Amino acid sequence: MRVFYLFFLATMMFMQENLSQNQRIREYGIELGVLSTGPGNAITDVPGVRVGQVTLISGDSVRTGVTAILPHAGNLFQEKVPAAIYIGNGFGKLAGYSQVAELGNIETPIVLTNTLSVPVAMDALISYTLKQPGNEEVGSVNAVVGETNDGHLNDIRGQHVAQADVLQAIVNATSGPVEEGNVGAGTGTMAFGYKGGIGTASRKVPKKQGEFTVGVLVQANFGGVLTLNGFNLARELGGVPESYKRDTDGSCMMVVITDAPLNARNLKRLAKRCMLGLARTGGIASNGSGDYVIAVSTAEENRVKHTPEGLLSGGATVHNDFMSPLFLAAVEATEEAIWNALFAARDMKGFKGYQAEALPVREVLQIIGKEKE
Repeated sequence: MRVFYLFFLATMMFMQENLSQNQRIREYGIELGVLSTGPGNAITDVPGVRVGQVTLISGDSVRTGVTAILPHAGNLFQEKVPAAIYIGNGFGKLAGYSQVAELGNIETPIVLTNTLSVPVAMDALISYTLKQPGNEEVGSVNAVVGETNDGHLNDIRGQHVAQADVLQAIVNATSGPVEEGNVGAGTGTMAFGYKGGIGTASRKVPKKQGEFTVGVLVQANFGGVLTLNGFNLARELGGVPESYKRDTDGSCMMVVITDAPLNARNLKRLAKRCMLGLARTGGIASNGSGDYVIAVSTAEENRVKHTPEGLLSGGATVHNDFMSPLFLAAVEATEEAIWNALFAARDMKGFKGYQAEALPVREVLQIIGKEKE
């Protein structure tokens, strides 16, 4: 009996010391917003959406990766999806913006990686698209690639991401649970001076308002005054970490996807609301921050065929007057996705010995009165 008790005690102590490594924020009883989540509380709750990731960790200097988001399982070039991109703060190197702004659609998977790997990711997306059956005559591809700078933890100048890594992330793409924290494009990222990463969440719009799903995935790598449900955690945690004091800049890539039939104009309006979700966490879109939102609608009736079948295209879209529930869903899902990234992240040591500490989950729970007994 005594041996069992000691084993139980040791197990509980281990669980307490590893709070941040195995649970999402909602699992601690912390609910953000008022809308219900989708079944997986992830961007993949939107039917047809798949996410794939490749994580590159090698030696003491490589801490980077790739995250690929596929809006549907078909040929995206031949069946483009309505899309928009909103620039919250433009200190970034997102590729593919102008054509999306002009035509209102996306024709490749969306890839996230580090700043200096945008060109290789574009090359990979172009190769992927050209090799797809049905694209034999394609002579122009608008690859969409977003990025944040993981240069604190990663030897970013080494340009360690290869085309094969990007293609593998696409191959790895699946529906269902999405790995969060130190994974994919979030492997080497920081947020609010703590270890950042990939995070995701979703919201369901009530049945009377369309019963649509809104899913968000973030690459959290930015600064601000950390805030949770109104608690100024930056102050309550005794100030801010030394890493935050050295660098308040950073970036956040946000991808919001919905099955609601939206045109490019209302997708851009939806994208803008994701910045409000970022602000709820304390993000300030600082001078050196590249804060971009890519918004996509997967509704089949509004997909854009590469070869038109007639003069007119597209089906019915949500009326302006019914957009507010979707706006709220985007705000809430973005906020929770960022928190899921922080809760999932772990301590990491990287380039030139730089040490990134994970969010002190136990202290956060104590501050907001949610620590488990």
